[in-house]
Amino acid sequence: MSFHNMLNKLSGQPESYEKKSHYKFGRTLGAGTYGIVREADGASGKVAIKIILKKNVRGNERMVYDELEMLQALDHPNIVHFVDWFESKDKFYIVTQLATGGELFDRICEYGKFTEKDASQTIRQVLGAVHYLHERNIVHRDLKPENLLYLTPKPDSPLVLADFGIAKMLDNPTEVLTSMAGSFGYAAPEVMLKQGHGKAVDMWSLGVITYTLLCGYSPFRSESLTDLIEECRSGKIIFHERYWRDVSKDAKDFIHTLLQPDPAKRVTSEEALKHVWLTGESASDRDLLPEIRAYLARSRLRRGIEIIKLANRIEALKMHEDDEDIPSPMEGAPEEDGKASPATSPNGKSASATGDDDATRKKRSLSKVAHGAIFREVVLAKVREAKENEEREKMEREARERSH
Repeated sequence: MSFHNMLNKLSGQPESYEKKSHYKFGRTLGAGTYGIVREADGASGKVAIKIILKKNVRGNERMVYDELEMLQALDHPNIVHFVDWFESKDKFYIVTQLATGGELFDRICEYGKFTEKDASQTIRQVLGAVHYLHERNIVHRDLKPENLLYLTPKPDSPLVLADFGIAKMLDNPTEVLTSMAGSFGYAAPEVMLKQGHGKAVDMWSLGVITYTLLCGYSPFRSESLTDLIEECRSGKIIFHERYWRDVSKDAKDFIHTLLQPDPAKRVTSEEALKHVWLTGESASDRDLLPEIRAYLARSRLRRGIEIIKLANRIEALKMHEDDEDIPSPMEGAPEEDGKASPATSPNGKSASATGDDDATRKKRSLSKVAHGAIFREVVLAKVREAKENEEREKMEREARERSH
C-alpha cells in the first residue's frame, strides 16, 4: 500500500482520492448549480475539473458511479473528452479535456462573415453530438450556447458540447432547471411543467439555439415562468419579417419541427439529421453577423443569465468543505506558500486561534475583501441587467410595431 493510500485510509478518504495529487489546481473557470469548474495541470497538459458536492446528489451515488463509468466510454469529435474521475469524502471530481477556443457566439463575432449556410453546419455538429448521446440513452438536459465551445482557437477547430451528462444524474433535475432561470429560455415546456422528460428536451433546446443563431434574439422572451410556459405551450413561433425575410423556408421548417410543444410530436435526433436544411444546399448566403453582433452588444447573449451565474458563483464561493480546492468568501486568497489561509467565522473572527491578533486581523480583512468584491459584482450586474431590460423592451416594442 502506498503512503498516500495509507494516509487516505486513515483520514477516511476513498481510494481514488490519491488521483487528486496528480493535478495542480488553477483558476476557477465557472460556477454552476452543483459545483464549480477549475482549470488544472495534469500529466498530459491542461484539463478542466468539475467539482460536485456529494450532498447535492445524496441518495443517487450509485447512479453517479454508473454514469461516470459510462461517460468515460464516450468518444465523439463534437463532445468534450472525458479524461477521468475521482472522489473525496464529500466531492466528486470529473476531469475532462479543456476547451480553449471560446463560446460559440463569441467566436462567431470574430468571423468576417457568418451565413445561414454556416449556421446549418454549426447546428449539424451540435446535433451530431446530441444524436450520439441519445443513442446511448444519455439526455444532456442543459443545452444552451454557453455549453457549446470551440476545442481550440484554430479556425478549423471542432465545436464541442461541454458540461454534459451530469444533470441526468441529479436527484431532481426538473426542479433545478425551473429554478435556474439561466437555462429557462432553453428549457422545454415539459421540463418547466415538471412532467418528467426524456430525449425530446434536448431537441427543443436545439430549436431555441437554431432560432437565436439565425436572427440574433430568442423565440421566447417572457420574464416570468408562468408567461414563459404559456408562450412555449402555444406553439406559435414568430419569424419577424425584418430579420427573417432572407432566411430560407427550410430553416423555418427545421425550427418548427424542433419547437413542437408536444414532446411526442417533436422530431427525434435521427429524424432531424435527415432534414434538408442541414445539407446547407437551400440555405442563403446572407451575412447574419450584423444581427448576431447587435444581439451580443445588447445583451452579451446572457439576458439575465449573468445574474444567475453570479448567484451561482456566490453560492459556489460558500462551497468550502474538507479541503482547499473550492474558494469561499470565508477563506482568503492563497498565502505565499500556496496554502489557503484558514476559514474565519461569519463575524470575521478566526475560527481557530482567536488569541492571535495578527492572524485574526488578516483573516477579517480577507473576509471583508471577498464580501466587498461580491457586493461590487452584484451592483454591476444589477446595472447591466437594468440596461439589458431597457434594450429588450425597446426591441420588443419595435417588433410589435412591425408586426401590426
